[in-house]
Amino acid sequence: MKRNILIRFLLALTMISGLAGCKKWLDLKPRDGIVGEEFWQTKEQVDAAVTGIYASIQASTVSNGRALTDYMFVWGEARADMVTIGNRTSTDEQDMININMTANNAFSDWAGFYRTINYCNVVIDLAPGVLQKDNTFSQQHLDRSVGQALALRALMYFYLVRTFRDVPLKLDATVSDEKIAPIPKTGADSILNQIVADLKLAETKLPVTYGSTSAFDKGRVTRYGANIILADVYLWMDKYAEAAAECDKIITANTFRLVPGDLFFNIFLTGASEETIFELQYDEQMLNPFYNMHTPGQKRWGGALHLPEQVFGLDLVNTTPQLDYRGENAAFRAGDFSIWKYAGADNNGDNFRTPDQSFAPWVFYRYADVLLIKAEAINQLDQPLEASRLVNTIRERARALEITQMDSTDKSAMTEFILAERQREFAFEGKRWFDLLRNAKRNNYAELNLLTNAASFSIAPSLQQAAFNKLKDPNSHYMPIYFYELSSNPLLVQNPFYR
Repeated sequence: MKRNILIRFLLALTMISGLAGCKKWLDLKPRDGIVGEEFWQTKEQVDAAVTGIYASIQASTVSNGRALTDYMFVWGEARADMVTIGNRTSTDEQDMININMTANNAFSDWAGFYRTINYCNVVIDLAPGVLQKDNTFSQQHLDRSVGQALALRALMYFYLVRTFRDVPLKLDATVSDEKIAPIPKTGADSILNQIVADLKLAETKLPVTYGSTSAFDKGRVTRYGANIILADVYLWMDKYAEAAAECDKIITANTFRLVPGDLFFNIFLTGASEETIFELQYDEQMLNPFYNMHTPGQKRWGGALHLPEQVFGLDLVNTTPQLDYRGENAAFRAGDFSIWKYAGADNNGDNFRTPDQSFAPWVFYRYADVLLIKAEAINQLDQPLEASRLVNTIRERARALEITQMDSTDKSAMTEFILAERQREFAFEGKRWFDLLRNAKRNNYAELNLLTNAASFSIAPSLQQAAFNKLKDPNSHYMPIYFYELSSNPLLVQNPFYR
């Protein structure tokens, strides 16, 4: 309890210091106090600034009031094949589904991500100076502070580069109006290389544990958090040996395990599971945005109607049908296809969370990611049999149905199987579009059909042909730059598909 009070106090201090004021280009500058010399005096102030990075991801910090986890869900799911619209879906969200975005789409506003990036830059630049001012502030304490900032900056840029491709790269803190200057976009390859460099450096600074509770380790980036983010980045970059090596660092540590049985109850209802590597944690004092996204009357998103039969499978053999632990009343509720991972209050589909109970975690990575990222990587390295063993480990835990099994030692078939298993395992966790795009763009877009097939599930028949034609252009796979950024920064050029 005392720890929660301290965290909330530090969060409030940082948010008040850093989030007030009018919007600037890239929304970079923390306002009033957090950058002043009077602030950077003690280790407690450094801790407050680090807590503020997490808070800026959790809270509604952009002009439209949406939390970054709202963006992460929509960016990762809207253009894929797992969701359908609800009674409160916005026009902007429907335009994303229909591949009909413009520069006015509110979900192309990256301001909150750049604000978080600047909080990271501020810690990286200014925290080292506290060593000379507070003799109780150790090098180890500094390292873990900077390590978290590096890893979180890398994660924010990873979201941006997968969503927009080329984006501005800002690596130094904006601490005054004089430092706010327009910069052009940097190519995606350079951004990815910087992400790799940040994560490698973060790994050398981050601890494997913060020595508190296991829950605290899940809500902060540890060394293993840096490893799994880097594995995911390497997979996006088609660097498969490197991706597998990062996964092996986590596997051999024997710190995490697949939780048995009911995934909804063990991972999403209570949070901080043994399987989780890094998650955003919410509680009564800091609620997540999901109540207003997934509950009846507020619903912006629901599960797609084809999920039971075509994704998780139906048991037509047993008198009492067997269910995949990840499907009905876990990922979605059978009766109305509500997204249950974030809205449910029990594991039988009876009761929704109330507004004051909306604190399901947003899980960035869990141990299942490690096994499936490694499986995808080694399959691309021509080891489909070993990849199948990893996939089947996931399936056995989930009690996957035989109808969804694909036993094959063929690399191409195993690629399809791994993608399908990721669809089941990470339903509604903001990964599906990125999984489809990563697989589609491999080998010079040899599997472009993955994107058009997904569109055939999510887009109304009358709009499908127009969407298919757009998806043939790889430039359409990345979102437009928001109109405000274009008008504020003369060096920015709109992404090619939207010019």
